[in-house]
Amino acid sequence: MRGSSPSPSDRPSDKRRDDAARAAWLYFIGGRTQDEIATQLDLSRQAVQRLVALAVSEKLIKFRLDHPIASCTELAAGLTERYGLEFCDVTPSDPDAPDSAGGIAVAAAVRLQRLLAAKAPMVICVGTGRTLRAAVEELDSLDRPQHKVVSLVGAMSAGGQASPYDVVMRLADKVGAQRYPMPAPVLTETVADREALQGQRAFAVLRELRDQARASFVGISEIGWQAPLHRDGFMTDNDISALIEAEAVGEITGWSFDAEGRPLESPVNERVASLPLESPPERLTVIVGGGPQKVPALKAALKGRLASALITDEATAEALL
Repeated sequence: MRGSSPSPSDRPSDKRRDDAARAAWLYFIGGRTQDEIATQLDLSRQAVQRLVALAVSEKLIKFRLDHPIASCTELAAGLTERYGLEFCDVTPSDPDAPDSAGGIAVAAAVRLQRLLAAKAPMVICVGTGRTLRAAVEELDSLDRPQHKVVSLVGAMSAGGQASPYDVVMRLADKVGAQRYPMPAPVLTETVADREALQGQRAFAVLRELRDQARASFVGISEIGWQAPLHRDGFMTDNDISALIEAEAVGEITGWSFDAEGRPLESPVNERVASLPLESPPERLTVIVGGGPQKVPALKAALKGRLASALITDEATAEALL
């Protein structure tokens, strides 16, 4: 459940954020104890604890674990071999929060950062979703105006409601890149509407850019009542009912597929305005996601060769194997 945004009076002052950053640097980077920091900054130990906690909550610091965990490495190797992947990154799971995607988001940010740091002009395609949006928030800011970030899927419902998990605009902001959002809903109301939208010049440009892309990063979701596209208003009750009846198990960029990873021939898929899925992908295509509810969708997508790489967590990887 989301809490309300803090009012300006609730937010820490710039001075307090500075103090928090200084305390966190001394603690995590400088290797000082909290007692040592308290002496250096002329504060109580309790005040230092609060400052370090503030730095974490304000995301003033980012963690990168510089040690390969053996079980995660073995799982990644097993998935890479079984599904013929270019790579697989497996992050440790939190047993108390099996649906948490924080570790997956950090791992995806590392991969994105490596690609986007290149100086040569590059096209990167992205889907939408909570985990991908979280990955973008983990990125360090770059100045790459020569890069182009392209959306594979629209970020609106048929009624015009915008998704809070749009990725292309935020990623372009972080990188300073050129942005190419898709001017369409995830699902149109009719097939004729989809055909009219995709007949526009903007869609031809998106298709051309996708053909030039170095890589695509996409989320994945299960199909069911209160699945993300349904909960967020991008699919109606009738759409979900039809997909469940057609035995859909998952979706990527709005395209629903069965347990073998085959896109469904269904009236719902006929109204999807996204760029078509590639099977097998013609460029590096990375699925970013995990959690017990996504295991059937992930297994189907890998079986159907809808992706060439995977970033997931330990528990999900174990279930996939």
